[in-house]
Amino acid sequence: MRFGMMVPQGWRMDLDDIADPVEQFEAMTTVAKVADEGPWDAIFVYDHFHTVPRPEHETTFECWTITATLARDTKRVKLGQMVGCNGYRNPALYAKIASTVDVASHGRLYAGFGAGWYKHEWEAYGYEWPETPERMARFKEAVQIVHKMWTEDYPEFQGKYYHIDKPINEPKSAKGKIPLWIGGSGPKVTLKLVAQYGDACNLGPNNAEFAHGKLEILKRHCDDVGRDYGSIVKSTEWNVCLLLPGEDPKSLKPQGGMSREEFEERFTIGTADQLSEWIEALAKVGIEYVIVYQPNIAYNQDRVRYFASEIIPRFS
Repeated sequence: MRFGMMVPQGWRMDLDDIADPVEQFEAMTTVAKVADEGPWDAIFVYDHFHTVPRPEHETTFECWTITATLARDTKRVKLGQMVGCNGYRNPALYAKIASTVDVASHGRLYAGFGAGWYKHEWEAYGYEWPETPERMARFKEAVQIVHKMWTEDYPEFQGKYYHIDKPINEPKSAKGKIPLWIGGSGPKVTLKLVAQYGDACNLGPNNAEFAHGKLEILKRHCDDVGRDYGSIVKSTEWNVCLLLPGEDPKSLKPQGGMSREEFEERFTIGTADQLSEWIEALAKVGIEYVIVYQPNIAYNQDRVRYFASEIIPRFS
């Protein structure tokens, strides 16, 4: 089992107690550097423009810009997105950006890719919002283009929504093919694309029963296309608040204007032993990678360090 961590970039109202935007950026960078010191495998960022659960007039730093800067501010951890939204960039441009950032990080990129879902910000930024069937059809074409851009010297593709005509993408990467992490759990399109082109999948919610069902579908797709199921990293996301020794759960400060009820509903709150039981359940169904989101770490990184010292070694 390996572990990644989302860094605070504002999307989840996790920088709103800091007024100055430069200080907000440096708070995010500080968390990344703390992760770089320990056994974390990677840090991840979201690809969004407006905050959740509601669009607020608050900071949200752009995904690929901060991936590039964090690549230069860290030395060891991998860097990824959970996940890059196909609707925000032409897929050939996405492939080119990722290639550049992979070189900037000396080959530490996990390139996350998904179809997108946050309708409000699509429309606010002037992007056309396709309904689900078209959005998934576009994503299917985009994945093929990205794969070609990273594996062929003169790739060609002619689809209904996208086309490329022998674009030169050099350098393709720092070393070897960039790992493509495909986000989502749709059984007909997304998981089939994982079997065909993905190096990793992210199924979303941290739920062992849910993950088991989705991974069974992925196995069948792998059998159908002749793909080695074991070659794909199976990951999930987890909103978690690790209690420090002797800490009372009722003393925790909800993040980003949440009520206590919302906070307790959205986060798994527990001791190292309790959270380890959750991880063991995920491992039993085939999850190999857990990406955790912890609240309020922009202001204090004790939970980042405690998770690294008390939980990660149990699964190394």
